Amino acid sequence: MKVRVVWRKVCDYVRNDLKEIAFPSSLPHPPHFKKRRKLTLKERYLVLKEATRLYAASWVRDIGPELRPNEYKKKEKSGDEAEGIKDSNGETEPSTLEDLAVAARGGMETLRPALQRVYMTRASSYRDALKSFIQGYQEGIQQVMEKKDDSEPNQENIDPKKST
Repeated sequence: MKVRVVWRKVCDYVRNDLKEIAFPSSLPHPPHFKKRRKLTLKERYLVLKEATRLYAASWVRDIGPELRPNEYKKKEKSGDEAEGIKDSNGETEPSTLEDLAVAARGGMETLRPALQRVYMTRASSYRDALKSFIQGYQEGIQQVMEKKDDSEPNQENIDPKKST
């Protein structure tokens, strides 16, 4: 009888405690947690197939509509972004990125003026945006002050203390 009890306790130890020591389980799920059903073999195959297709498509440089159909927009204008801005003569002017790439190939002597142009255009656009913001803010303050001035005479006529 003692051998049977010892054997049962050893089996329980191996079955429950040793498994918990070797592979500890995480915290139990909260009460509102609902377990998902297991996927069937066909569903697993479809998930693997779609994941493989997305992974293979991610190696392409131009991602395109097959990966992001909601975010992808077809180019309506013919090459304004990629080829550069068209001049009045029909010639294309290189974009800033292309200009920097060419300047980087030329070395530091050609890269410095290109970077200065980029920084100067950014600084001028920032300055213009700040000026327009300040101008709009001042116009808004003037409108509020005019409304305040218009409402003060009406309050004086209504105020009984000032009329007597």
